[in-house]
Amino acid sequence: MDHLQQLRATIHQYLFGLLALENLSSVAIGWTLATYTHLDPLLVGLISLTSSLAFSLVIVIIMTRLVVQPIRALWQTILHFSPIDQGVAAPQFDGLRVGRELVESLSTQVFQLANVAEHANEESQRQNSNLANNFIAQNLPLPLFVLDSSETIKFANVAAAKYIGIAAADLIGKNIYMVLDMSFPSEDTFDTWLKSVKEKSATATGSWERVRLNVRDNHPTLMFDLAAYYNRANSEHDETMLALFDHTKQYSQDDQAVSFIALSVHELRTPLTLLRGYIEVFEEELGGKVDAELQDFMFKMKAQAEQLMAFVNNILNVARVDDDQLELRLQEEQWPSVLKSAIEALSLRAKVRGMRIECTMAGNLPSVGVDRLSIYEVVNNLVDNAIKYSGTSKVIKIDTHLTQGGLIETTVQDFGLGISGNIMPNLFTKFYRDHRNRAQIGGTGLGLYLSKAIVSAHGGQLWVRSKEGEGSTFGFTIKPYAQLTEEMKKTGDTDLVRGAHGWIKNHSLYRR
Repeated sequence: MDHLQQLRATIHQYLFGLLALENLSSVAIGWTLATYTHLDPLLVGLISLTSSLAFSLVIVIIMTRLVVQPIRALWQTILHFSPIDQGVAAPQFDGLRVGRELVESLSTQVFQLANVAEHANEESQRQNSNLANNFIAQNLPLPLFVLDSSETIKFANVAAAKYIGIAAADLIGKNIYMVLDMSFPSEDTFDTWLKSVKEKSATATGSWERVRLNVRDNHPTLMFDLAAYYNRANSEHDETMLALFDHTKQYSQDDQAVSFIALSVHELRTPLTLLRGYIEVFEEELGGKVDAELQDFMFKMKAQAEQLMAFVNNILNVARVDDDQLELRLQEEQWPSVLKSAIEALSLRAKVRGMRIECTMAGNLPSVGVDRLSIYEVVNNLVDNAIKYSGTSKVIKIDTHLTQGGLIETTVQDFGLGISGNIMPNLFTKFYRDHRNRAQIGGTGLGLYLSKAIVSAHGGQLWVRSKEGEGSTFGFTIKPYAQLTEEMKKTGDTDLVRGAHGWIKNHSLYRR
């Protein structure tokens, strides 16, 4: 006989015994009242019925307790072994009058199932914590690195090993900066980001575009976008995760295009320099000897020559930025003097278009640390864009002032076409031009890209604010010379020489 049949038989015995006791009691009460009392027979029957109902209620209570006891014990067992703590104590089987064997058997099964589930969960966690055995991590088609708190590589998947040409086993235990020699397009680098989030955040994400990886053993340079996730509270101490998105082909094509254009444009410099020289000679020798129409021709020739020279310089400097060869020598300068000198050359170009430049300068500006020729290009590109996109507007406003943070900020404002919101994120991308007016307005799509690189090399920021149909305002900041010298002291530099990607140490490129 199994435990369930045994439980059923026991309940039958209890129920039969109680019902028999109830019937005998009812009969005994009725006979006693009828024999020894002179009560009305109807009253005797009513008393017998009442006693029978009372006995039935007692039987129901007793049977309910007997039947519920094993169910309650099983309920306690399940909640006690639940993976979520329910605060329920283990059941006591000694007090069970019925179904003890059944409950003990089922409780043993529950215990075994809970034990198996716990072991399975522990094994799953162990497998997941060991990324080397994790199918998803190993077979992810993206290069993946996992670092500990000291930036040591704990895990590198198959794609990562293949991408950089080093066996995965040889990567484990090495510092990430020894394995990945990365060069970033600005001072916003992975190492500075990681240092910052470790001080301020428990979790954080970061991403970088156009990261250059310098691979050893004469392998070609790789270019990719980088995504990082930081989690300080990770119980497995897998603190930082890096994923690489390869774009070597796309970015290399852009670089090759610039290099080819730069090579071609370089040949224009000599004849263009001669042309500018001849125009200056004509101005000096024939200034008052020709009629107004010829004077106007010479005036326009000079403006076009200056614009062409700016175009040539842009192309060559973009090539230098992409090759990490743009070197800026920052000197102490008075910003009003530098800005006025730049505007004088640009006023000629504006005058040819029938426009004027209005300039406002705050007084008592501190001296700045700038590379004069490079910062000229920034002002030139911003004003040139303002001229081209002013439409029917005839005024360009330039303002320079000191910010609350102690930086010198210069803005160039036009009142022309403006920029739509969906174009703004791409403005500083190389070769990007608004498809709606590229046929009507000339340009290379390199001016803002170069300007951002030069301003960043100066330690400043370039920004834009615009509303379509109302014009645009481009602004950039420059650090005072005193702030730059403080940076030199902290980094140990002895000369204010910077590249488009940061400080240059010992007059050679320092990759961050």
